[in-house]
Amino acid sequence: MEAVEKYFLSILKTKYADFEGRAARQEFWMFGLFWFLIALVFVIVAGICFAISDILGILVFGIYFLVAIGLIVPGLALAIRRLHDTGRSGWWLLLQVIPFVNSIGCIVLLVFYCLDSQPGENQYGPNPKGQ
Repeated sequence: MEAVEKYFLSILKTKYADFEGRAARQEFWMFGLFWFLIALVFVIVAGICFAISDILGILVFGIYFLVAIGLIVPGLALAIRRLHDTGRSGWWLLLQVIPFVNSIGCIVLLVFYCLDSQPGENQYGPNPKGQ
């Protein structure tokens, strides 16, 4: 439960729309992991609810939709801070929305997300790992 507090809830509490600074790989991937687990739980619960009643299943998917909408801003902010940590601008995220570049752009972004932090301080702030 400590990891949930450290990586998921702290982003929602203190860095909800913080597009400034840097985010370490662990912070980025742990947020993604917890978001994936939340989505998985919602899908399983919705499947069970649909087996009981269509209205109940639609209600659960409605709640999931609201949660997903609420996590768009912190997810974008975290992705931009992660790109800042590798020394890149947040504008690289636009690779995901350019037609015909989308699939290649997603692979490029995945590689950037996996790269280690730029050592020392860069134009976006101090290294979150303290190096």
